[in-house]
Amino acid sequence: MSGSNNPYNGSFGNQMSATASFGATPEPAAAAGNYIKDTTTATFGKDVIEDSRNQPVLVDFWAPWCGPCKQLTPVLEKVVNEAKGRVRLVKMNIDDHPSIAGQLGIQSIPAVIAFVNGRPADGFMGAVPESQVRQFIDRIAGPAGADEAAEIEAVLAEAAELLAAGNINEAAQLYAAVMQAAPENAKALAGMAECMIAANQHQRARETLTDLPEEVAKDAGIQAVLKKLDQIEEARKLGDPVALEGELAANPDNHEARLKLAKILNVEGRRDEAAEHLLQIMRKDRAFDDDGARRQLLQFFEVWGFKDPATVAARRKLSAMLFS
Repeated sequence: MSGSNNPYNGSFGNQMSATASFGATPEPAAAAGNYIKDTTTATFGKDVIEDSRNQPVLVDFWAPWCGPCKQLTPVLEKVVNEAKGRVRLVKMNIDDHPSIAGQLGIQSIPAVIAFVNGRPADGFMGAVPESQVRQFIDRIAGPAGADEAAEIEAVLAEAAELLAAGNINEAAQLYAAVMQAAPENAKALAGMAECMIAANQHQRARETLTDLPEEVAKDAGIQAVLKKLDQIEEARKLGDPVALEGELAANPDNHEARLKLAKILNVEGRRDEAAEHLLQIMRKDRAFDDDGARRQLLQFFEVWGFKDPATVAARRKLSAMLFS
């Protein structure tokens, strides 16, 4: 997808600005210390117990005379800073503040205890290598990117609800925000294209789904939107639906007219009616167009989706017809 076709690189309808961000964003080096602080016996409750209800807090129990502590501390600080807020590091000098370490039964340092939701959750002792520190943080806070992925999924779900309710611009803004964070997210691309279709921007919708990486282009959701665009283009060439209805009134067995009308009703969003016309052709003449009515209905199902109410209702009728 080229930059000129990028749907969030400009406006959508009358407005579309994507300002949402996902996951943690890089911060200036001056702010890196926000993830790390020293604590005391008096401030331990706030710095560790309270703060661990928002994100995991690692407590590094150390002392100035401890050689292994001097090896571990820079490793801890490096990994915590790179985690960008997934965890925080609180350092406690046990020479100055021995009581907390005593209460926790710490007899050897360096010792690192992870607090989650106000309670000790896990820990380790000794100057472990950087790789083990990373594994420890992943175990406590979840793998890097997990929070961002969950947030993106939540935003995509909200966007889908907005689109279904007809709030096209609001849905487009959310899809655009996801595309800024994850330009090859198939759900966001398909959703944005659906917004464009709803706004009668069919060519722009097709461009949005053009020149995608092969694996993304194969996504079922993207393929469904492309088939929907094909159906829209075909329906434009099928004539006047009122005239087709007139032909059917004069001759209910005009299957060609009924098939065309079903295709037009489909792109107008009248899915139940479209399906019923195809089912009616099947009831009258399964051989018409080499079982073309059934094949067309299955194509509708691919675009509508397995759980769409129109799909569920029509599939039930189709099964009764085929297997009764």
